[in-house]
Amino acid sequence: MVMNLDKCIGCHTCSVTCKQAWTNRPGTEYVWFNNVETRPGQGYPRTYQDQERWLGGWERTKRGRLRLKGGGRLRKLFSIFSNPKMPSIQDYYEPWTYDYETLINAPLSDQMPVAQPRSLISGDPMKIEWSANWDDNLAGGPDLIADDPILKKISDEVKLEFEQTFMFYLPRICEHCINPSCVASCPSGAMYKRSEDGIVLVDQDRCRGWRMCVSGCPYKKVYFNHRTGKAEKCTLCYPRIEVGLPTVCSETCVGRLRYLGLVLYDADGVLEAASVEDPKDLYEAQLDIMLDPHDPAVVEAARRDGIAEDWISAAQRSPVYKLAKDYRVALPLHPEYRTMPMVWYIPPLSPVVDRIRDTGHDAEDAGNLFGAIEALRIPIEYLAELFTAGDPAPVDAVLRKLAAMRSYMRDVNLGRDTRPEIPAGVGMTEESLHAMYRLLAIAKYEDRYVIPAAHQETGRQLEEMSCSLDYDGGPGMYVTGSGPFGEASGQPTPVSVETFHALRVRQTTDTPAGPENKDQRLNLLNWDGQGRPEGLFPENEEPRDG
Repeated sequence: MVMNLDKCIGCHTCSVTCKQAWTNRPGTEYVWFNNVETRPGQGYPRTYQDQERWLGGWERTKRGRLRLKGGGRLRKLFSIFSNPKMPSIQDYYEPWTYDYETLINAPLSDQMPVAQPRSLISGDPMKIEWSANWDDNLAGGPDLIADDPILKKISDEVKLEFEQTFMFYLPRICEHCINPSCVASCPSGAMYKRSEDGIVLVDQDRCRGWRMCVSGCPYKKVYFNHRTGKAEKCTLCYPRIEVGLPTVCSETCVGRLRYLGLVLYDADGVLEAASVEDPKDLYEAQLDIMLDPHDPAVVEAARRDGIAEDWISAAQRSPVYKLAKDYRVALPLHPEYRTMPMVWYIPPLSPVVDRIRDTGHDAEDAGNLFGAIEALRIPIEYLAELFTAGDPAPVDAVLRKLAAMRSYMRDVNLGRDTRPEIPAGVGMTEESLHAMYRLLAIAKYEDRYVIPAAHQETGRQLEEMSCSLDYDGGPGMYVTGSGPFGEASGQPTPVSVETFHALRVRQTTDTPAGPENKDQRLNLLNWDGQGRPEGLFPENEEPRDG
């Protein structure tokens, strides 16, 4: 996945729809598989980027080998029953609801009744002091700026000026890394990376709740469900991916900032790429293991390894490959963790443009933009700490390409003669710059999401026999009727084995899916919004005589 940060408006629609689809169950109230952070800020959970504290990801030894920053098997064995290197609920936030009964049952009074917040964990009254994006629109403020792990790497002079420079939103999901440290940290082998498509999942049957995966993940995108005693994480909506549909967060994104695509990479070169000595070389090392899908040798090797033709075609049309490798405007999040993340970001140019506009100059002129990028070293340093292990050169190159695209396309849109020197100045041709504009600005649905469906002949490996969250009460379970604990708490109905074509129909149908049961009552929490289920609205009754 690639996300264009210039388009993110911080509406949190992706977070809400993801939570409604995957984490609207007991024990997951504080869990956000997708969250949107405001930068600069402490993030979610707080200061998760401070690996000197949390010891997540990998580190390179003096002998050039990789080892888990949190220690190997022996250290994990000694701390398996007491793991101190893990965020507490205070580092996330204590989830809450409100005492709505007070509003409903309060007696008539001159004062408006107030619904106090109550903890969803203990049920006691509480004071709200933190949440998933407490930094929202306060980034750079004196109360929060001191605890930003990125800013701690920058000088005091930068801190004093930073709050007047810019802010931007950073959506985050699981990185589904090529070299995932969460998988290596799991003592029970419950965490695994699917060889078919690279999605990292949790086997709920094998998970024993040791929570080493939570500590091992440097992005802190593995969560613990205290009700089930199991680890949970972003699944990249794999039931949708398998039938060629984008993730829920991508489908519902208001800014259309997400791109999904297939990338072929050299699996044999992953360890060497992740073990380069200088962390600043990790970005280029990961680019090197991404294989050119148009290379005849790569295509022949893919066919020899059994990769289907439509998957090869999808890799050739992949927007992720184009943005990361062809145009080189997408950057990985914290490559210094050496996990080889597969969710990349296009850094924001808007703060630079706004700064120029505020001074009364032409914010679309190439000369002004290039000069501003050169002068505003503070945001580039911050972005470099996020995306290139502190190396400002790649970030500077990306911002220059985005500025060149903006200036060049303004001439096109105004009907003026184009200036070939603008794309040439950033190492691009007029054709490639225009193609990048079409992908970033006005790309159609099928261009943003190039997702090959799984194949019928390999279906037994991926069929919907079970789900990574397919345990009692999990979203992978069908339920019939009402049970002793309220709606949708009855006995589970076995999940039928479906073909991928049938699964796609079920995911896009206009009628509600699920087992037929005349005694089943409608549960709005589980309704997918499709069609008009029987019983949703009262039927019109005939007028009675008299």
